[in-house]
Amino acid sequence: MQNNIIALIEEIKRTANGLSQINIMEVCGTHTMAIGKNGLRQVLPQNINLISGPGCPVCVTSISDIDNIIELAENPCNYIFSFGDMLKIPGSKSSLYKKRSEGANIKVCYSPADAFDFAVKNPQKKIIFIAIGFETTAPLTAALIKKAYETKTNNFFIYNTHKIVPPAIEFLLNSSNKNNISAFLCPGHVCAVTGSRPFDFISKIYGKPAVISGFSAEDILKSILMILKQIKNNKPEVEIQYDWVVKENGNPIAIQYMDNIFDINDAIWRGIGNIKKSGLVLKNKFRNFDAKVSFALKDIKVPEPRLCSCGDILLGVKKPFECRLFGKSCKPDNPVGPCMVSSEGTCSAYFKYEKYKT
Repeated sequence: MQNNIIALIEEIKRTANGLSQINIMEVCGTHTMAIGKNGLRQVLPQNINLISGPGCPVCVTSISDIDNIIELAENPCNYIFSFGDMLKIPGSKSSLYKKRSEGANIKVCYSPADAFDFAVKNPQKKIIFIAIGFETTAPLTAALIKKAYETKTNNFFIYNTHKIVPPAIEFLLNSSNKNNISAFLCPGHVCAVTGSRPFDFISKIYGKPAVISGFSAEDILKSILMILKQIKNNKPEVEIQYDWVVKENGNPIAIQYMDNIFDINDAIWRGIGNIKKSGLVLKNKFRNFDAKVSFALKDIKVPEPRLCSCGDILLGVKKPFECRLFGKSCKPDNPVGPCMVSSEGTCSAYFKYEKYKT
């Protein structure tokens, strides 16, 4: 494998020679971590600039949502089930981690099924699962809602923060005067569900190259080389490097689950704002399982922390070391913004692997 990687790096250098600066954005937190962990920025030619986009679901969860979840957790009758990364995201005044230390019923789970099983076994308690993630995790939530509906498990709810990726990419392309994106590394996990077709607009409408990439260093380097060849030949398209997992039409069963349970709606992305048709909302038939509806929660606008650059980092306008708080008052053990919280956050990746200026 090492010889393959060395050969790929050399071919990338030859292919990039003579090209102007190329800004390649990855829209997946797993790619962000893999790029940092494998030191890929250091081995690429200087005219290739890798920038991170809004590929971390935890990072784009709004402060308003965090505050609402904290409000739910303050009621001793409620039990909140969450993936671990969510607990440290700072809201406007507190976090789920702090609330749990104060005695709130907040449990870390590894599968949404854990929350549902707890609800079945404890019918007198109200169980709320924080449903987070892109198209990768939405089918799992959809399957649980279907099961809850069919079994009349009326004490099970979700706090829904699911979002979808293609509209966010289109938003970025329409903002490209700020971030000057040349091409995209598209998210392999998302595309395993959706297939490649929902991303065709990147090349067909906007004329940008895109490659759906796997997650090893070799996969990412191969994908970068594929992008360079598209640029060199002036033939932008959406290619699949991760072809042993991703197919053109995706996973039809997972897609059907999402289509049957969710409608598409606008969504707020933290630090970015409202992106049209980028969110998933439960169909009317299933609205009783929506915690926002059943507990009459309201979306309240809350300002971002002062001096935090997470919004610009998620848009690819800044890199973490350009934030005045990075590595100073904002660290993984004391995060100011969400990009430093998640294991897939850009600031977290830079802090762990890339504390230098590139």
